[in-house]
Amino acid sequence: MAASAQTAQIAADSPALPGYGEVAGQVLGAPLIVDATVRSTATIRGAEAADVPPGRVRYYVTADVNALIRGTTGLPARVGYLVDVPLDFRGRPPRLRRERVLLFARPVSGRPDQLQLTGLDGQRPWSPPLDAMVRSIAREAVSPDAPPEIIGIGNAFHVPGTLPGEGETQIFLRTANDDPISLQILRRPNQAPRWAVSLGEIVDDSAGPPQRDTFLWYRLACGLPPELPESAIAAESPMTARVAREDYRLVLRDLGPCRG
Repeated sequence: MAASAQTAQIAADSPALPGYGEVAGQVLGAPLIVDATVRSTATIRGAEAADVPPGRVRYYVTADVNALIRGTTGLPARVGYLVDVPLDFRGRPPRLRRERVLLFARPVSGRPDQLQLTGLDGQRPWSPPLDAMVRSIAREAVSPDAPPEIIGIGNAFHVPGTLPGEGETQIFLRTANDDPISLQILRRPNQAPRWAVSLGEIVDDSAGPPQRDTFLWYRLACGLPPELPESAIAAESPMTARVAREDYRLVLRDLGPCRG
């Protein structure tokens, strides 16, 4: 097979890559992230499978651990867990034996060889792009200079300029560790508004917005509330409050949906 055709076939056979926001949420919510290979499966039926969602089947999986991507303690060479997997296009249970998977899980107290998946998609088919994304997010999440979790908005204000259509809005965000993050939206006559995000005490208008599918983008796109709260602009006049709201909506539009 020609190299180009082989590459195309590999791409066609690879599972679809989930969105960055979805994967980042899984990484942050999983105390354990495991690269594993399925050794065997046993179908769970009856009362123990009464809550399985429609179109899925419950397996008890035994898997061999290839690598522990995230976790504070080691794992045995072999682990077990329950998973609800989708039926195939014919409505039949899929064959998972020897499939390489990524597991997003938590430990089971007193059972070091057992895992509990953190959600319905806690088992994902392994692929090089997904592995690279997961490892990158896991590294950045624990970096000392990682953008913190956004828990709300402190205050916001708009300062009109001397010319019609000129002005600047500043929005200060509340974070889980109290590290400062702020948004700056600049308006100039006959120009499209532009905005920037600053990490730290110093406001840097030249920083620009974050690149999509980065950890800073995720913190903003998935952490900002859908509207600027009234408490943030309580001290503003009706006119400056209106502009601040418009500027905040501009930021949300540019960021796009968290899990789009």
